[in-house]
Amino acid sequence: MHVVKVIFICLEVLLLFNLLIFVHELGHFLAARWRGLKVERFAIWFGKPIWKTKIGGVEYCLGSIPAGGYVSLPQMAPMEMIEGKSEGEEKKEQLPPISALDKIIVAFAGPLFSFLLALVFAIVVYAVGRPESESEKTTVIGYVEKGGPADLAGLKPGDRILEIEDKPVTKYGGMGESIQWRVLSSEGAQIPIKYVRSNEVSGAVTTNVVQVTPVKEATKAWKRKSLRQIKIDAAQTAIIGDVKAGSPGEFAGLKAHDEVHAINGRRLLHYAGVSDYISEHKGEPVTLQGLRDGKPFEVTVTPIVPLNSTNGDPKIGIAWMLGGRMGLAHPGPIEQMRGSVNAMVSTFAALFSSKSDIKPQHLGGAVKILSVYYILFESDQGWRLALWFSVLMNVNLAILNMLPFPVLDGGHILLALLESIRRKPVNAKVLNYIQTGCAVALIAFMLYIAFFDVQELSFFRKEKTEHVEFPKQPPK
Repeated sequence: MHVVKVIFICLEVLLLFNLLIFVHELGHFLAARWRGLKVERFAIWFGKPIWKTKIGGVEYCLGSIPAGGYVSLPQMAPMEMIEGKSEGEEKKEQLPPISALDKIIVAFAGPLFSFLLALVFAIVVYAVGRPESESEKTTVIGYVEKGGPADLAGLKPGDRILEIEDKPVTKYGGMGESIQWRVLSSEGAQIPIKYVRSNEVSGAVTTNVVQVTPVKEATKAWKRKSLRQIKIDAAQTAIIGDVKAGSPGEFAGLKAHDEVHAINGRRLLHYAGVSDYISEHKGEPVTLQGLRDGKPFEVTVTPIVPLNSTNGDPKIGIAWMLGGRMGLAHPGPIEQMRGSVNAMVSTFAALFSSKSDIKPQHLGGAVKILSVYYILFESDQGWRLALWFSVLMNVNLAILNMLPFPVLDGGHILLALLESIRRKPVNAKVLNYIQTGCAVALIAFMLYIAFFDVQELSFFRKEKTEHVEFPKQPPK
């Protein structure tokens, strides 16, 4: 059954990924037909074709490298490095020349169709909703790692962050005005963080600013360099995901989906607060208060040191759901499109900043995109998440292809503009060298990104999963 599920998810991923490519190339194809250009080949993916057929003088094929697609148009700039040659293709010299306007229209049609597809996906997401975790949308700190940068600066659970580097934050996760992105893309040796703190006893509210010195994890030379962290997590309801059989938690009567709001009367803002409290009060029974099926419950459990413990810390044998409560958000189509564009702008700004730690190696290629789609489809609300992610992907595809780099659509537009200014096309041989050189550079960059992407696939990662064994409990 598991194998069937994996195969089904893989088919979903390939179908959606191919749809993104197909619609983009369909824009070029339809525009070329409209403007009367010669179309030699319509290809999805690159490399040696694993399937092809010829209809109406056009060769349709599926390549062997899942990294894009193209429409072969001999009257446009030469693309033989990527496209290869079609059987029986006409020599370019025998084809009538086309205007610079025709070239611009055909080149622009691909990004336009990607953008329109993003809008369609955004409308669907607005209608069906997007899963949104409790932790994703808050700016309240739920957990501060002891001895970490935020802890040393004086930040505490319950603090609500207003600004990072004098820039407002409206949520914890994601791109744009989020705490995570502001920290990752920060540039100073210290990060000024403005926050609000409420005194639970007096009710007084104070606004403060602290300077936090971020840290980066050490990484191997061949892996992506880690980015800045301040070692905090967002506030979220502590919800039990699983209770280990034979554990103190099971013996005490804890169940999956129980919400734990307090431990020994101490309010919880994050599930990590439970393990911290247990570590601070080793061996002492703890009482957990919360909700079960919407009704209050209270359970007292005595933590036990597992038989295979390496540090002697007592545990109660429960695993937590990440992110807290889940809900459905219905962001407007324009809001989604604007957010996707802003995410791209923010990424480019950080990428080209000399002070930023974000480098080209941190970008994701086809392998990363496919893996993200797989992970999304694997979750309970996978299809909704995949639709939402497709909005961002199509906007990315549109904007990236508009960059004025030869081989990309923006490069074709730039060459067409030069042609209109010069009143004649760029020399064919010079153009061929430029296109070939840029194609080699683009393929090399794609392989460079794929090198890092592949290392992050779960199949290649050796993740240590904690196996906990408890001594036998007395009968209930």
